[in-house]
Amino acid sequence: MNPEPSVERNRWWHALLFVVLLALGYQLLDRVEHTSFSYSDFREALTAGKVQAVTVTEDRISGTLAPESAGGEPRPFVVVRVEDPELMRELMAHQVKVTGTVPGNPWVQLGLWLLPLGLVFLMMRLQSSSGQGTPGGYLSVGRSKAKVYVEKSIPVRFSDVAGVDEAKGELQEVIEFLRSPDRFSKMGGKVPKGILLVGPPGTGKTLLARAVAGEANVPFFSMSGSEFVEMFVGVGAARVRDLFAQARQKAPCIIFIDELDALGKVRGAGPNAHEEREQTLNQLLVELDGFDPRGGVILMAATNRAEILDPALLRAGRFDRHVLVDRPDRVGRLAVLKVHARKTPLENEKDLEFVAAMTVGAVGADLANILNEAVLLAVRRKKEKVGRAELEEAVERVVAGPEKRNRVLSAAERERVAHHEMGHALTSVVLATGQSVKKISIIPRGIGALGYTLQLPTEDRYLMTRGELEARIAVLLGGRVAEELVYGEVSTGAQDDLLKATDIARSMVKGYGMSDSLGPVTFDLERRSPLHDGSVSGSRGDYSEELARRIDQEIRGLLDSQHARVTRVLSERIDLLREGAARLLAQEVMSGEELAALVNPAEGKAPEPVKDAA
Repeated sequence: MNPEPSVERNRWWHALLFVVLLALGYQLLDRVEHTSFSYSDFREALTAGKVQAVTVTEDRISGTLAPESAGGEPRPFVVVRVEDPELMRELMAHQVKVTGTVPGNPWVQLGLWLLPLGLVFLMMRLQSSSGQGTPGGYLSVGRSKAKVYVEKSIPVRFSDVAGVDEAKGELQEVIEFLRSPDRFSKMGGKVPKGILLVGPPGTGKTLLARAVAGEANVPFFSMSGSEFVEMFVGVGAARVRDLFAQARQKAPCIIFIDELDALGKVRGAGPNAHEEREQTLNQLLVELDGFDPRGGVILMAATNRAEILDPALLRAGRFDRHVLVDRPDRVGRLAVLKVHARKTPLENEKDLEFVAAMTVGAVGADLANILNEAVLLAVRRKKEKVGRAELEEAVERVVAGPEKRNRVLSAAERERVAHHEMGHALTSVVLATGQSVKKISIIPRGIGALGYTLQLPTEDRYLMTRGELEARIAVLLGGRVAEELVYGEVSTGAQDDLLKATDIARSMVKGYGMSDSLGPVTFDLERRSPLHDGSVSGSRGDYSEELARRIDQEIRGLLDSQHARVTRVLSERIDLLREGAARLLAQEVMSGEELAALVNPAEGKAPEPVKDAA
């Protein structure tokens, strides 16, 4: 593979620098001979007959002396020339070979000295101005690497951003200010200096910022927070100054800093404080205090970890407006799918409603990936349009991973997997979990999944009760309990289920205060972002060893009670469990409707949730 043009160009520059320095060194060495002495010493050597040949110039006399010993080499010398009328007669008398040079132009001599230095300076100048961010630019390390998009370079509009209507409404007045700032200044109003877009990964924060610049028809400076921090101390602060200086020249405009948490973490936190990053953050704080928003420069930033940002960034007068870019609801997901499906031929546009219902909790990036997977499947199947089958398969690929039909299981393993998955599904149908079973499969998928039970929420939920959380623990334990009842022992297939069940139980005890003996107290003392669905850390907080032991006992007790509950539920339906596993072995895949008909064949639907004692 050929090297990149910038790398190849740097090699030529380095070669040229070497040649120039070599020529300069040659000129300097040419001025220093091996033997140099005074004029009187030269006359003594001439009288003694030791001078063999000389060259006379305007300012010096150089030549060679006879060897000190027989067979030796002539010795070069140089001496400053003085006015001596007798010199030529002495040289002729001793038969010394004399040569001379034509007097040179002093300006030419000066030029020969300055030319190498000028070439070196020119090379460094061209290297530093060869473009921002060019590798090897000696003088460009302090310049901003921001990508500048002018008005015509931003085709994104608000119509291209869907599912975040509340955030778009918050940013509408920013657009109005950039379009007509006089309307605000007449009333004495000021637009917020900084606007922080906060939300989970993939919700479209960067796209929303570009849409604001596109709607306002102003230049857009885009830069990542990590690009400010370099190994050289002071470079980040210099880039911040240069970025704001460029923005003031192009005002009105928008500065957008993506992944602000890479730059704006809490200063001095922990033993690994980063001095260069802190200096860069300090300079950013100074610039936020120093620039006047009435000049038309709006600073926007995006992060999904607002809880670790320095409080000085979030105070009024800095980033004084926080815009939440949250996960879209069902209506928002449908709008996002319609935006991404503008150029995608669909068999039935109502299929997008089915996908929106199946993808509870998905963000815009997930939905775009699902639609793209559906298109790839349709092309692979040589279809002209994307149908519901491709969309459903795409959802499963994103949720559970691609099918692994080449992974051959033994008959005993397939039978165990079938009972395991039927245990999950049957427990979910019987108990009130807030989720419905859409599909059961014993076809291996993804990494290590020998089968799966696809459960989807029946509606968008923002709160969960204690009973619903306990039911979810029970469903996760259903596969393990089914193996215990049928085979009398368990396998390693329940490891992931146990991890998830333990995580929910730990969250209930430590985070949500759902323990009768410990009371309404939370022990989750770590700072966590509400934007993530991450689990409560298992690290010990500020409590005693005795309290830590009681917390462990509560978590274990919660898991044991749900294990006993599932054992009771499946023991009463052991024949149904075996029949469902047999059907699953025969056809490999079972839909939610087929499961409901199996559980309640009279009505062909799932029974009412059992209100048994937990």
